[in-house]
Parts: sequence; structure tokens; C-alpha cells
Amino acid sequence: MSDRPNILWYCTDQQRFDTIGALGNPYVQTPTIDRLVGEGVAFTHAYCQSPICTPSRSSFLTGMYPSRVHNTRNGNESFPPFPPVITKLIADAGYDCGLIGKFHLQSAGRRTEPRIDDGYSSWKFSHAPRDDWPVGHDYADWVRNQGGDLNQLRESADRVPAELHQTTWASDMAIDFVRQERDRPWLLSVNIYDPHPPFIPPRSYFDRFNPSDLPGPYFRESDLAQQAKLAAIDFQGEVKRPEERSGKEIQAAYYAMIALIDDQFARLLSALEESNQRDNTVIIFTSDHGESLGDHGLLEKGCRFYEGLVRVPLIFSWPGRFEQNLQCDALVELLDKTASILELAGLPQPEYQQGRSLLPILTGEQDPHEHRPFVRSEYFDALDSHFTGGDGAAYATMHRTRTHKLTVYHGHQLGELYDLTRDPWEFDNLWDDPASAAIKHQLIQESFDAHVLLTTDVGSRRIAPM
Repeated sequence: MSDRPNILWYCTDQQRFDTIGALGNPYVQTPTIDRLVGEGVAFTHAYCQSPICTPSRSSFLTGMYPSRVHNTRNGNESFPPFPPVITKLIADAGYDCGLIGKFHLQSAGRRTEPRIDDGYSSWKFSHAPRDDWPVGHDYADWVRNQGGDLNQLRESADRVPAELHQTTWASDMAIDFVRQERDRPWLLSVNIYDPHPPFIPPRSYFDRFNPSDLPGPYFRESDLAQQAKLAAIDFQGEVKRPEERSGKEIQAAYYAMIALIDDQFARLLSALEESNQRDNTVIIFTSDHGESLGDHGLLEKGCRFYEGLVRVPLIFSWPGRFEQNLQCDALVELLDKTASILELAGLPQPEYQQGRSLLPILTGEQDPHEHRPFVRSEYFDALDSHFTGGDGAAYATMHRTRTHKLTVYHGHQLGELYDLTRDPWEFDNLWDDPASAAIKHQLIQESFDAHVLLTTDVGSRRIAPM
């Protein structure tokens, strides 16, 4: 593009797609995000490339599927030297890049996450809203400097108050960044931790919601038998009925965390407007993956690909340049966000990257109902590095078309097939249905072809016939 805008890249953690008022949820409180939907383009069928943090973030920060990045699970010791993250490319092209909050391309367990060559000139780090790291945790230092004790506050009846919450800290740091005088465009990554578990919002926010007024999870008794079949496949926590884990109370806490996000996001947007930068700033609101939230008897995340886990918010806004109040139902991947950010920064997309820019849809040049014929997501992990199958291993792929979703749990002779046109919340598994055998076999072939073509690394560039 001829003139390069600022880019505010706001990424929540573990936020489902169906948590925004303007996009159909009457129970949440999201007036700021609702306003962004009205001022921009909301992609209502955006899918992450893995249902857990590190591989998803590795994917959208490099523009490649997690298996191509060779970073497919949480807890990794290191991040590969290639490919570079896109913030490095953008910084090298003249942008001033800042990071606030979580990065999580490698483990932050028992250590502060090591820096890589990430391109960020400003780095305000907070992996999680705990005080677990002796040095390098900027958020915990901020709370401590104000006389607070995060561990005590988290365990108190009122939880961490809004004024000391990590989401508030992130807004404070972001406002400081955008108000700085500079002679070049900037990109700011704001990666907050909420609404990631534990579900402990400030009491003042939790009290905004009456759990009995909420609908609760998507659950049927048949889910218990279905999840029992998948018991060997990795997931966090046990399968339980909603009432066995206070499902509506958890939903209320989750919505309360999002309400706090919305309030703090409003402060940041106000700072952009007050500094006369809103018209030259692209705002992207998204999340790394979703949350089960009790659906199908599951809580949190793991090796499953239900809509609540893999479908996420994705909203773009740039006044006067992008379409407004457009809800786009095309199938898109978070890789496409990556390609779009590079194009906004005036950079060509490297050949190794796998996203497809959304700019033609954003600018009204392309049909907003068509982008990809399918989307895919991956989960590749094993508790033992020598495992290639059997108990303890979880290798699975999702292939989602406009009408169907196929999940294959490799090495386990297990799978799921859903007709999303008549069963959008995935209750009726057609994997063993004889009447669905033809579509099942077709999708298995399509999924296998996609996996080979999109994730196989064929090595270095060919320079001669032999």
C-alpha cells in the first residue's frame, strides 16, 4: 500500500468467537468491541491453526502452519531460528514495534520466556497474571510497586481488583506507547492473558452477571459417551455435566473477564483518538484460540476441534479505508491475518509463508463470502519424545469446509464428522454413519492432500534438474 498505517494488534487469550454482542451474543457486555464491529469488518468464520497457545501463536507470527514451523506444542524449550517472526520483518522495514503482555513462542515455565530476534524495540512482558518469575515479569513488578501482592490478591474473595489487573496494566503500557512522539509508523502487539483460566475476574465485574440468567454450555447427555470414546486423546481436565462444574458460574466469570477487556480496550481507543492517530491506525482485534467453556462436557483446551475451541474473533478497522459494518462469513485462517499485516506494512509476502491477504475483502474489492474452500487446524504432541502413537500421544488434524468438519485422531482409529449445516454445535458424530461414508471418505482424501501439500517441508530451493 502507498502509505503505511500504524497497526494496533490486540490479541486476547482463549476467547471464543461467540462472545461479542454485535455478533449475536445478548448476554455479554462488549460495547467497545461492538463499536469496532460497526466501524470495520468482522470475520465471523476465522479459525486458528492450533487449539492451544504456542503453536497457534507460532503460526500467526510466522505465517506458516505449526508443523511447518516445527513448533507444535506448549512447553517447548526453544523456538527455531527459521522462519523469522513477522514483527522482525516489519521492524527491519522501518516500523517501531512494541510488545505488551504475552509472547509464548516457547516455554515460560520456571523461567521468564527468553527473547528471540523479534524486532520489538519496546518489550513489556507478562506471561500470566501470577508472581512466579523472580526477574523479568514487568506486570508483577508494576503491582508490587503499587503495594499489591498478586498471589494474595488472586486468592482473596474479591480477586485482583480492576485497577491492579493485568488487563489494566496492559492498557496503561499501551497508552504510554501510542503517546510517544516518533517520526515513523508503529506496530503494537497487545497480548493480554484474559479470558484464559483460571476464571477469576475482579469481583466487581463478576457481580455484573447473574449466572442463572445465562444459557450455559452446549451440552447433551450423548456427549458423555462421545467423549468417553476419545478418552485416550489429550485434553485438560475431566468430562463433566455442566451442573457438576457450575457451568453457568464459569460462563459468568468468563463473560466478566471479557467485560473488563472491553472497558480497558475503550481506554486505548480513546488514547488513539485523543492523539489524533485513529484515522491512520489499523486496529485488529483477535484471539489465539477459543475455550470449551463446558461445551460437550469439556473445560479449557486440548486435542479437540469444536467450534468454541478453534473459531475466534477477528475484526479489522481502518476509518475511511476499510469497509464498515461488514460481517464477512468467508472461511479464513489466522494465517490470513499475518499476510494482511505484512501487506499493510508495505512488505511482500515471503514465498515460504502460507496466508492469503484479506485486504481485497477489507477494501471491498472481493466478495466477502468467499476466501478459502476449507480451513485446517492441527494438534501434534506426545508426552514422550520417543512416542509415535498409542497412549500418551495426540496427533490430530481438522479439515473444515463450508458444510462439514472432519477431525482425524491419527494412530487411534478415531475420528469425528459433523454436518455443520444441520448440526452447528457438533452433537451428532457421523464418523460411523453408513449414510455418511461417501462424504467422510471424500473429506479424508481432501484433508490428507491438504496436509501433504501445505505442511511438507521439501527442503532447500531447487537450482538444477538433478
